Amino acid sequence: MSTGTALATDPHVVSCTLAPRFEAVRTAREFTRDALNGWGLGELFDDVALVASELVTNALRHALGQSEPSRVPAQSSPQLAAGALPIRISLVHRAPQVVCAVSDPSSTGPIAREADFVAESGRGLHLVDSFSRSWGWHPLAGAGKVVWALFDARAAEPVTESSLSNLGRHRRSA
Repeated sequence: MSTGTALATDPHVVSCTLAPRFEAVRTAREFTRDALNGWGLGELFDDVALVASELVTNALRHALGQSEPSRVPAQSSPQLAAGALPIRISLVHRAPQVVCAVSDPSSTGPIAREADFVAESGRGLHLVDSFSRSWGWHPLAGAGKVVWALFDARAAEPVTESSLSNLGRHRRSA
């Protein structure tokens, strides 16, 4: 992994500090796979990994100022200002939910743009909204922010009529 994984004393709260390189997106996906599999929630991987990829990409592009990841060499590392927060991904499992949170040094909140289906970028937050139950962001004390997305871990359980009424905004219509 990019810089290192820290397992908190609570096995349902895990974090990974990511190097300020675009390989960090792959590291975030690998970290997500390992955590979800460890919790027996591997079936959530596709949705959570897609959202984690988008949130880490946004942190790299906007918080660290690299707007074109395809033009950044693999060995390139944007320099963090002295005392700046690193990018960190955290996953929290509190049944029946999983939260994916990405913190970065920018205090500017994410803004969903008008969807442009021919543009190469700009749809990330629309994907986050589509694949998570809900999402949002909060400023951190001093500087930085955390962008989070909530997933329903009950989706991994067998679907019954009674569970359909509690699925939130991804409800199946009758």
